[in-house]
Amino acid sequence: MSSQQVRPSLVVRGGPIHTFDAAGSVVDALAVRDGRIVAVGDDVVAGPDTEVIELAGRTVLPGINDSHLHAAWLGARWPETLLGGFTGDAVVEPRAAILRAGEVCASLGITSYTEPGLGPGETGCFAPEVLEEYAVLASEGLLRARVTVLRLFGLLDGPSSLAGFERGLASAVPSADPLWVSVSGVKIFADGIPPMRSAWTHHCYADGSHGSLLLDERELPVMISLAHEAGLVVGVHATGDRAVEAALGSLRRGDHVVHGDLVTAEQLGRMASRGIGLTTQPAIAEAMRGMVADALGAEAGARAWPLAEMLASGVSLTLSSDAPVVTPDWRVHLAAAGRLLGVSGVDGSLLGRLLRCYTTAAAEQDGAASWKGSLTVGRVADFCVLDANPFGVAFEDLPGVGVELTVVGGRVVYSGEQLPAVDLEAHAGEVAGVGGGEEQH
Repeated sequence: MSSQQVRPSLVVRGGPIHTFDAAGSVVDALAVRDGRIVAVGDDVVAGPDTEVIELAGRTVLPGINDSHLHAAWLGARWPETLLGGFTGDAVVEPRAAILRAGEVCASLGITSYTEPGLGPGETGCFAPEVLEEYAVLASEGLLRARVTVLRLFGLLDGPSSLAGFERGLASAVPSADPLWVSVSGVKIFADGIPPMRSAWTHHCYADGSHGSLLLDERELPVMISLAHEAGLVVGVHATGDRAVEAALGSLRRGDHVVHGDLVTAEQLGRMASRGIGLTTQPAIAEAMRGMVADALGAEAGARAWPLAEMLASGVSLTLSSDAPVVTPDWRVHLAAAGRLLGVSGVDGSLLGRLLRCYTTAAAEQDGAASWKGSLTVGRVADFCVLDANPFGVAFEDLPGVGVELTVVGGRVVYSGEQLPAVDLEAHAGEVAGVGGGEEQH
């Protein structure tokens, strides 16, 4: 549908707009109405009442979708990170924590994220009240990013039981517009992490142990099956190769493994052939490889987080931060990915592949590839404006590329001073319009 047929309320023009469509098209304009993209490229025509953002050569990317980000926890602790050394206890009520996380994410061009692990049995930043507050904030139009929630029916980084899982599945989910808060799946902790000697692996720790599952191995497939029967996707936290193997027996297309620190090439091939995704975190991999080597030996440490094999395998790979374990800044993670792959200079092809892990692949993992992830007609107008074209920037310099504007559903949720911002009130109606009568997932 062209802008001649539907007069746009917002036009962005005058710089490279990377659509991330199947062909990798780059256009110089896009038009928005009712929170959706209605035209791109030569079809874009601004009307007399259209708000226009002149890019003046700046670059547009689809909004960043962090597929594993503990936002409430981030909002309670920022700017501290776990690996940076938390100081003291942070007690922040859910609403303030979520709103703070929204500010942080918006300033980084993040327009969607997965909140992985809210549910009964947990407290604080992971309690059921956090999910309830998400629903309230969505109804009030105060979320700055779209949220996918994985519920957790056990303890974070801890054990779970089949009985507790069944009780959790039966518990109520607050009502919310699924374009803003989608409670689409569950998270299951299969094991811990290698540095804590709690990843379940064929490798041997110094004391001769191999770690273990955090739950009864016989109950894991039952939990996954129950989730599938409830129409939910499953994300299994599995870092050790044996834990990954245990999960693969029951996961199906659309599910994903979280972290996969010690995943093997053979497992990656099976995951790719069966449509099982993988979410991993380059900056954590870089920070913790030495710890894995200390726990399991130099060979295992060098083999951990095999990013090159992940990319080559064809597995549906998403990149994420796991913030606030480390920073949520995707530019830092992309630079870390470059170092893991031995690339420090300019490599536009590789950057495009990795950026898709933060956009189109993440939308696919969310079950939302038909309406977000790329800047194409009919999809939501979620994008960020950068002060430089990252495709011409060396990997090592990516953290210095500035985010100047972030737009979600045609609404500006973050603006630096360099570009004119769209008035929030003028487009408040569009926020509601995105969810009304539209395709929902």
